[in-house]
Amino acid sequence: MPQFSRRDWLALLLAGAPLLPARAQHRSSPWPADRPQPLLAAQDLLGKTWELAAFKGRVVLLNFWATWCGPCKEEMPTLQTLAEMEGDDLAVLAIDVAEPVARVRRYLQATNLRLTVLRDPEGDIARAWGVSVFPTTVLIDTEGHARQVVLGAVDWTGPEAARWLQALRMPHARST
Repeated sequence: MPQFSRRDWLALLLAGAPLLPARAQHRSSPWPADRPQPLLAAQDLLGKTWELAAFKGRVVLLNFWATWCGPCKEEMPTLQTLAEMEGDDLAVLAIDVAEPVARVRRYLQATNLRLTVLRDPEGDIARAWGVSVFPTTVLIDTEGHARQVVLGAVDWTGPEAARWLQALRMPHARST
């Protein structure tokens, strides 16, 4: 499997989508019905392994990001606030893509963010989930099914995000 450098990821970002303005611009779409949902098992910055299956019964936000990504940094504080407001009802997993651990730790310390950060050192997880734009957030319902993909920065404390989260909590059959 090839390794991707920061420059490679930036090239993928620029080739894969138009540049997003700096102010919370995003595009939301349903998880593609014909795309199988990948498994997720990743280590955090301390080496603990986290698996998506462990969160069944809770809504999960998988947020793919990098410290060099301006829109990612813009939305991170709202992800932190959302995680604090929701408590145990919501799991926010911030997946850092293809960056050295030391850089990520410095960024978290400088910004005082306390989100659960998982490592994707080679970008394998991002590729498996179809991520080519940063930030990308995959919204997962209480049954563990990916339901929505959001490309770009979002105010996760705003009314639109609240509607998305409420829909993920509603008992209903997975749309096909």
